[in-house]
Amino acid sequence: MKMCMPVEKEILFPEIETLACLIQKTQKQNGEIPWSDGDKTDPWDHVESIMGLSIGGYFHEAKRAFYWLAEHQLEDGSWYAAYQDSVPTDLTRDANMSTYIAVGLFHYYLITKDQSFLKEMWDTMARAIDFAMGLQANGGEIYWAINPEGKIDPMALLTGSSSMYLSIKCAIAISRILNRKQPAWEEGLYKLGDAISHRPHVFNISKSRYSMDWYYPILSGALTGDSAQNRLKKYWKKFVVDGMGIRCVSDQPWVTIAETSEFVLSLYAMGNSGLAQIVFNWIQTRKYDDGSFYCGFTFPDMVIWPDVKYTWTNAVALMAADALYNLTPATNFLSHDFWANILS
Repeated sequence: MKMCMPVEKEILFPEIETLACLIQKTQKQNGEIPWSDGDKTDPWDHVESIMGLSIGGYFHEAKRAFYWLAEHQLEDGSWYAAYQDSVPTDLTRDANMSTYIAVGLFHYYLITKDQSFLKEMWDTMARAIDFAMGLQANGGEIYWAINPEGKIDPMALLTGSSSMYLSIKCAIAISRILNRKQPAWEEGLYKLGDAISHRPHVFNISKSRYSMDWYYPILSGALTGDSAQNRLKKYWKKFVVDGMGIRCVSDQPWVTIAETSEFVLSLYAMGNSGLAQIVFNWIQTRKYDDGSFYCGFTFPDMVIWPDVKYTWTNAVALMAADALYNLTPATNFLSHDFWANILS
């Protein structure tokens, strides 16, 4: 049963119900959450959408979505990269997509304090983390995937590895809650963080035109303090469109709501809530009549593109709102200070 959001929270961010309900209505009966009606599903965005459901109080629906993941997990702990109506359409086994379940589970726990559900999902999550750990190179980076032919693709992606850094942190936090310590995960996390911080050459530079490569090391907490501040300043002009939001890629006039919301979360994680609020305010008019967010828009012509209401876009907007307006007990979920205490 859905838990109602307190009235004062809805005043701070009145679109809570609209955005969460969009995700809930798009979710299939079996728990699968596609990008939009009739669209594909991928495991990473499926989990992102679960977090939107959790923020909105749709806990039953969130659990159904986790169960869908458990039912479709492969023997090696991974998931395929894409599904259509639960049928695999891309047989790539992506490490980042497979580990993100840990982020969704820890986020769900912070809101509900449902430790029994963590126990129920432990084996599913642990196998997923072990799958990624099996793809970690000697230098600490994690190879991004096993291709459809069953071979490891020896390429590491900075965004994906940073996301896995967050996923492994969340898995370690869950292991400590359940008193199931995982020293191999902790060693792998240290090696991965060291690679992100000190060996940028091991990551595929061709992805550096994507804004996610800029802010994900900060969002994940792999870079903190002066290192995070320096990275923020170095590429600000490359990706920030003042008064509008964040470019998806540096060489295209296209601002996306998801990247802007994630950047808001990155600023919040660093402790810069004031600037995070300013950037979030830039996208508050980029909504459909029902209050849900565009995926993105071009500039200066201001064309909405693509003209689709994506579940994951609205989920991450909810996450940004939670960070800024304290909507749930997971409000500080990505704070660097929060994680310093968790992992101490």
